[in-house]
Amino acid sequence: MRNQPQIILPCLPYIILSIQSILAIDFVYNSFNSSSISLYGNATIESNILTLTNDTSFSIGRALYPSKIVTKQENSSHVIPFSTSFIFAMAPNKEYRPGIEGTESSQNLGLLNLTNNGDPDNHLFGVEFDVFKNEEFKDISDNHVGLDINSLVSEVAHDAGYWPDDDQAFIPLKMNSGKIYQVWIDYADFQINVTMAPVGIIRPKRPLLNVQLNLSQVFQDEMYVGFTSATGQLVQSHKILAWSFSNTNFSLSDALITRGLPSFELPKDPIFKEKGFIAGMTVGLFIILLVGSLVSVYLIKNTQRRKREREEMEDWELEYWPHRISYQEIDAATKSFSDENVIGIGGNGKVYRGIMPGGEAEVAVKRISHQNSEGVREFLSEISSLGRLKHRNLVGLRGWCKKERGSFILVYDYMENGSLDKRILGL
Repeated sequence: MRNQPQIILPCLPYIILSIQSILAIDFVYNSFNSSSISLYGNATIESNILTLTNDTSFSIGRALYPSKIVTKQENSSHVIPFSTSFIFAMAPNKEYRPGIEGTESSQNLGLLNLTNNGDPDNHLFGVEFDVFKNEEFKDISDNHVGLDINSLVSEVAHDAGYWPDDDQAFIPLKMNSGKIYQVWIDYADFQINVTMAPVGIIRPKRPLLNVQLNLSQVFQDEMYVGFTSATGQLVQSHKILAWSFSNTNFSLSDALITRGLPSFELPKDPIFKEKGFIAGMTVGLFIILLVGSLVSVYLIKNTQRRKREREEMEDWELEYWPHRISYQEIDAATKSFSDENVIGIGGNGKVYRGIMPGGEAEVAVKRISHQNSEGVREFLSEISSLGRLKHRNLVGLRGWCKKERGSFILVYDYMENGSLDKRILGL
């Protein structure tokens, strides 16, 4: 018993070239009506499309060719070759959730039950298109095609898909996506081939399943041919859009219409409902909030730092020219006030030659002692005069620094030929 709806060809016929014309059968259905096919269970015809199952759980739908088909040569066990092709779609239900392990199985493809499963008296041959992995029947995956003989345990199975060409990689096909696929099934010379591909694609040369198989003990002289399907707890609609069968013409499948077919794919959710979009927006919003928080912290700290600096300023700093230069920059420019950089000595301190970090400017640095009132007055005098005045004949004051418990420092533009010494120290 299968938990997911299935499409299966329960029994299929066979022919040899010496067969009488009364045994020949060929038909093509590019649309369906109640007079052309027999319906059972929940199977219906909707807009000329054969619909085997609907959104009813634990239900069965079956559609068969109205009469039995002769499958063996007269007075012989030899099975007549046959070829069939059909176009199908598995239309997913909006609430469908594939691959739920452990769900109880349903109606055994609408064909068998646990009592007769595997019984050789079933005389059943089917090709299953299964979208549920049922451990009970040793399914290989939740999206596979298998050959069944009198049992729901497949003789051979393969994941659904196709090879575009012999030397190209296998392309998997998700059967319960609502997309439309075409299937070809041929039997001749004890060889069964099952091929599938998206509708409209030329039949791939390499079949999905290729198996040596003698159906003489499976088939009776006359058999029904058709489709059966079932739903379990998880439901979806199985639709047959076209079907051909022949035991005389293996190219009859070319008569199936493959263009202008309806779509059964569920409409995609708006982008704002898609998981990827939601995840992306969540991550993006988190990053924006994080960056915003970091910027806010930086601005707050920067504002607090400036506030502290202003609070630390003395009245004379605000009155004159508060262009501070950090002690670290001055220390680096003068190589820690190295004696080799001394270019002059005055009563209140030394003058050093230096290069500001980055090599941006050559400067003269005057270090004034903080221990006597004369030094403080000289420091304030320089700031109040040179700090406010700009003239080509005056030495340019770049800035100043007041080192705690140390000294006042003035930074000037450096002038060549000793003129700086004379202007600063009066030498």
